Amino acid sequence: MSEPSATSRPAVAGTPEEPGSSAAPGKRPVVGVACDPEVRERYLAPDDLARLTAVADVRYADFTGLRSVAAQPPPDADSEAELANFVAGLDALVVCHGAPRVTERVLAAAPGLAMVGELEGDRFAGRVDVDAAERYGVLVVDTTHGSSYPVAEWALALMVLGMRDVGRWKRRTELTGKRVGLIGFGHIAWRLVELVRPFGVEVLVHDPYSPRELADALGVTFAPLDAVLAGTDVVVCLAPLTPRTRGLLDARELDLLAPGTVFVNVSRGAIVDSVALLARLRRGDVVACLDVHDPEPVPPDAEIRALPNVFLSPHVAGTTVESRTRFFGLMVEEIERLFRGTEPRALLTRRVVAIRDGLAQPGGAA
Repeated sequence: MSEPSATSRPAVAGTPEEPGSSAAPGKRPVVGVACDPEVRERYLAPDDLARLTAVADVRYADFTGLRSVAAQPPPDADSEAELANFVAGLDALVVCHGAPRVTERVLAAAPGLAMVGELEGDRFAGRVDVDAAERYGVLVVDTTHGSSYPVAEWALALMVLGMRDVGRWKRRTELTGKRVGLIGFGHIAWRLVELVRPFGVEVLVHDPYSPRELADALGVTFAPLDAVLAGTDVVVCLAPLTPRTRGLLDARELDLLAPGTVFVNVSRGAIVDSVALLARLRRGDVVACLDVHDPEPVPPDAEIRALPNVFLSPHVAGTTVESRTRFFGLMVEEIERLFRGTEPRALLTRRVVAIRDGLAQPGGAA
């Protein structure tokens, strides 16, 4: 079978007042939602569903055989066949935990499909075949960043806690007017920059993949990792865990932290060498506020629990009542943009996947 081009499928166009469909101009678009029914009950808020049904007809497919919340569902030929039957006639497909992988077989069964959206957990294209989607001219959207809002808030809280007093440490100072260093500059970091702006801080950023145009747009300064570690009062780790970032901060890097520095980690514990971090904290001249750990959970007898310059939280930064339904709310906004003939914002492309897999060259093409 020959591969379709990226422009082989007509665009979906329309407005909430005059919705349209690529399959049948003048008729309402059709959106399918495929996931575990319990996930659907928890994630799809009535108000967001009302917004979606205002612009499209909505169909549901319940998948109970793949209840794992893992972003990479195991191969399941029967579920894949069921999903392929479900997508016929759809203009957009939304998947989440429980749904099988959206493969080329599934995409081929939906000639009118314009977009596939994953609500949560597909940062690394575990559920959607991005390469196949690109060949079929289907946009892939990932609204996993719905949890970035509470993570940014918790990062700010940990920054303030560390500057004031983690409980048993004697140094108290303010965040206002300080220099903040960010390792990683994605959705969480962008939101955190907004939150810290009233404190009058200077923000240094290390992210070899981030477009440098964001410096002027968001009022930050890009810098090498060593400069961020050595030249700031608060360092916040926000990088995703990839083959390139695993163990990124080891003894050499942590030794660059100046006395009095507050180190915050709300990304992944394995980005920091745990043995090296413990050794650095034993010196007692820096503070660590950690929401993520390696290993998780922190063993009950772990030495780090007893250190007076450490504040620990049990990987709860992204868990709020609002964040659970925000994933779908953001996806509805993306679908509205699609049907208006504009571009979705949270596109999952081959370039994005290559960066997250650690395969892209910093600052260059994948």
